[in-house]
Amino acid sequence: MHLTRFTDYSLRVLLFLAVKGEERSTITEIAERFDISRNHLMKVVQDLSHHGYITSIRGKNGGLLLRREPESIVLGELVRRTERDLSLVECFGDDNECVITPACRLKHILMEALEAFLAVLDDYTLEDLLGPRRQPLIRLLQLDEPPAA
Repeated sequence: MHLTRFTDYSLRVLLFLAVKGEERSTITEIAERFDISRNHLMKVVQDLSHHGYITSIRGKNGGLLLRREPESIVLGELVRRTERDLSLVECFGDDNECVITPACRLKHILMEALEAFLAVLDDYTLEDLLGPRRQPLIRLLQLDEPPAA
């Protein structure tokens, strides 16, 4: 299984905001730190805001903040919301035209595997991604340096 960039970027945004804590961030700042498209990130931020993960404050002193505590953001829930299609193979979909579907067990096995994958993610939160790695994340994201003027 391969997660989409949308999910990857959603995780990065949430992780970045969790590391920053109460300090507001901008889309531009996040895009620069991860070297990713600002335009794509705007869509991600809009979706995260719509689903109540973050707050977007407009204006001169605006920015982005986590709306929920990191320990309340379950990774499995986030993946289910950000992945538009968890169909691993054609027979998962309504437009299945595979001729062996009536006799094939692959769909059931892959469904079990997908459920197990999501169940593991349900055991972890955004806080688990931080843990003792908070300081190295701060250094890697260059958050210990004063912001550029």
